[in-house]
Amino acid sequence: QVQLAESGGGSVQEGGSLKLSCVASDASGYSRNPYCMGWFRQVPGKEREGVASIYIGSGVTFYGASVKGRFTISQDKVDDTLYLQMNSLKPDDTGMYFCAAGDVGRCSPGTFRGFTTWGQGTQVTVSS
Repeated sequence: QVQLAESGGGSVQEGGSLKLSCVASDASGYSRNPYCMGWFRQVPGKEREGVASIYIGSGVTFYGASVKGRFTISQDKVDDTLYLQMNSLKPDDTGMYFCAAGDVGRCSPGTFRGFTTWGQGTQVTVSS
């Protein structure tokens, strides 16, 4: 089963930028490329929100309405790493950001559904 490890969270002023990373590997530590991957965020008391997602094979991407034009999801197939570049950050972007993965036949990046494996999360805090 794939394991996910996020990094790159932190605190930033409004208008600033952060770049999150997520490495997928199996229990032996070897890199794994799931069928689809995505970034989600959650704030206490609110439902988890899909931020950005991608089909690993084709590279087709999807974005939540609140981040479109400001965030960019990308993958590095050499390093087997998923990234989320976040620009023009707003206080509403504050939350715990999770990397997620899904397998063929189950995940639907366009609807942010079917992701079955989750990382531990990395905190992003944007202050005004």
